[in-house]
Amino acid sequence: MANEAKPCPCNLGDKFDYEGQGHEVSVEHIRAYLTKPPHHTDKAVIVIHDIFGWQLPNTRYMADMLASKGYIAIVPDFYKGQEPWKPSDDWARFDDWRKTRDSKDTNRETDVVLKYLKEQCNAKKIGVIGFCWGGAAVHHLMLRYSEFKAGVSVYGVIRFQEDNYNLRNPTFFIFGEKDEHIPLNQVAELEQNLKKQCKTDFEVKIYPGQTHGFVHRKREDINPEDRPCIEEARKDMLNWLNKYI
Repeated sequence: MANEAKPCPCNLGDKFDYEGQGHEVSVEHIRAYLTKPPHHTDKAVIVIHDIFGWQLPNTRYMADMLASKGYIAIVPDFYKGQEPWKPSDDWARFDDWRKTRDSKDTNRETDVVLKYLKEQCNAKKIGVIGFCWGGAAVHHLMLRYSEFKAGVSVYGVIRFQEDNYNLRNPTFFIFGEKDEHIPLNQVAELEQNLKKQCKTDFEVKIYPGQTHGFVHRKREDINPEDRPCIEEARKDMLNWLNKYI
């Protein structure tokens, strides 16, 4: 069991060579990547990026995967045009960088994206998923927005989250057993607090042997030993959305 968290930022992992099936759109004051299934649907998912930003091919790959399963998926730029973190950046300035990119300062962008999905895409049933920084944002939003029928926090960095666990709607938390940025004692504490405060369905699941980023930053074709957990986590994520949206 890990006993202490290594400081974020995390490693980029396997950057996917992927151009995307969707297209970029303007949503009031921000840009977003939008992808849709081939048939009409009123189900949509907001996908919240990690510290590497909304243009990371890996995150767009996940959005397209959701579209292939019948969801409108949108990846907004929650950094509002500010630079995402780059692997070459100096870790010593990460905390200062993050102060202007707080995962709890996402309400305005969420409001305009919800409006866009409802008015421009005719979405009626909406969920939210997020990775790393975005997973922490999911925790924040599920405390405040009853519009989200389901949430999935994928290795949301617990130290970025607030000390409140009274979620409004069902939320699924995915963690890796060997995540250097999210120690298992923090995961255990999160689960205990959810059991005490959360009045809706939730699940906390730890995937054996997995490190930070395994769901969207590992290519299963070049990580065969991790492939079962990668595929299981993606299936679990989809099953959660399908169950509640």
